[in-house]
Amino acid sequence: MKNVRPILYTKIGCPWCVEAREVLDRRGIVYEERSVTNATTAAAEIQRLAGPTKAPVLDWSGEILADFGAAELEAFLGARIPSEKGRS
Repeated sequence: MKNVRPILYTKIGCPWCVEAREVLDRRGIVYEERSVTNATTAAAEIQRLAGPTKAPVLDWSGEILADFGAAELEAFLGARIPSEKGRS
C-alpha cells in the first residue's frame, strides 16, 4: 500500500530541510517528518529509499526526491499538484 501522507526525511541543522518544510507548509501539504539525525530506523529507511545521500529526502507515495533544494521541490510538486493560479 502506498503512503497516503508524504514522508519528509530531515537532518538537524540542514538548511535545505528547513526550506523543504517551508515549501510544504506554504502549500498546505500535510506530511510526516522523520529525523534521520539520531534515529537509526529512519536513517535505514532513507538509505534504502535513496541510497547514500544527503537530506532532505521526500517519499511521495513511493516516488523519491532526494537531496533537493526549494526550486527542485517546487517543480516536483508542480508536476503532481494542480496549480491554484488562474482559478476563480
